[in-house]
Amino acid sequence: MTEKFVPLEIGPLRVWPPVVLAPMAGVTNAPFRRLCRRYGAGLYVSEMVNARGLAEGGAKSWELAAFDADESPRSIQLYGTEPTSMAAAVHRLVDDGRVDHIDLNFGCPVRKVTRHGGGSALPLKARLLAAVIGATVEAAGDVPVTVKMRLGVDSELLTYLEAGRVAQEVGARAVALHARTASQLYSGRADWSAIAALKQHLTIPVLGNGDIWEAEDALAMMRVTGADGVVIGRGCLGRPWLFGDLVDAFEGRPPKPAPNLGPVVDVLLEHGHLLATLRGEEAGLRELRKHTSWYLTGYPVGAAARRRLAMVSSLDELTSITASLDRALMAPTAAVRAPRGTQSGPQQVTLPDGWLNHRHDLVPPPAEADVLVSGG
Repeated sequence: MTEKFVPLEIGPLRVWPPVVLAPMAGVTNAPFRRLCRRYGAGLYVSEMVNARGLAEGGAKSWELAAFDADESPRSIQLYGTEPTSMAAAVHRLVDDGRVDHIDLNFGCPVRKVTRHGGGSALPLKARLLAAVIGATVEAAGDVPVTVKMRLGVDSELLTYLEAGRVAQEVGARAVALHARTASQLYSGRADWSAIAALKQHLTIPVLGNGDIWEAEDALAMMRVTGADGVVIGRGCLGRPWLFGDLVDAFEGRPPKPAPNLGPVVDVLLEHGHLLATLRGEEAGLRELRKHTSWYLTGYPVGAAARRRLAMVSSLDELTSITASLDRALMAPTAAVRAPRGTQSGPQQVTLPDGWLNHRHDLVPPPAEADVLVSGG
């Protein structure tokens, strides 16, 4: 009997299949989103954008906030640590009709952010968290606001249940949980039982994130946790066609076999051209370098080709290197589940001095918490 899943509803947005592209800094820009959207419907979120940068008219921030003309719905993730700049940025986005969905980042585990009270550190202050989310919701009007977070700072400072309740009470339309702590970074296994606990704790939709490497993992997470949707992060790196596999899985069709190297090279080449158009050839190809290893994961192309692609600097060079590859190569079946992206962790999370002594105040972090985040 075919399993029955329902669309994800985030305010006025109806998302089918219930799949969301995780915001990933330096990855989920317009070119990568375009490639992913080609393979299937869903909600494709931008890379993280600094709200203070938008509020102050920063050119880099507004460049990151750009969407393709045919991109719909237009979904943006914002980072911020205090209500005023968050509201100002959202007013500008909404008044200009630039967005259809806003996601807020309270899960960043990077030390330079947490030591200033941003990212995963902010949910430790529930009243401040409520103020930031509430200001965003009010400024957004009819545009739905969601929240992405982690379990907490570490196993002793778990915040996800309280943070989820706060988000729901001040008007967030859904919450996404990466089921790791900030101290884990990307090590260990995601704790799917926490996603189930959050689902039982809230009435708004709950989305699960962590350790979805192929389409069947998404179905398994939905079964185990009762989540309303899944968020796909590292599993789609170098594999934008994973979203096509997810459409098939949610609609009851058997998965397609992994592609041979030929179609992979074609997507890699297109990705390079899209980045060159967006950034300029030199900067675009430099950005492509990290993607080349993800595209080739599992394919026995040889160390020399990998090294050359890791240093590629022009479209002609990209074309020449990929032309020398055997397009008939197949990846071993096990390679589909090969982890992609960073595997770093665990780490000791650094918080601002006295942060834990003032968890009930409304004092925001210093401005440096925003300045240090890419996009400002």
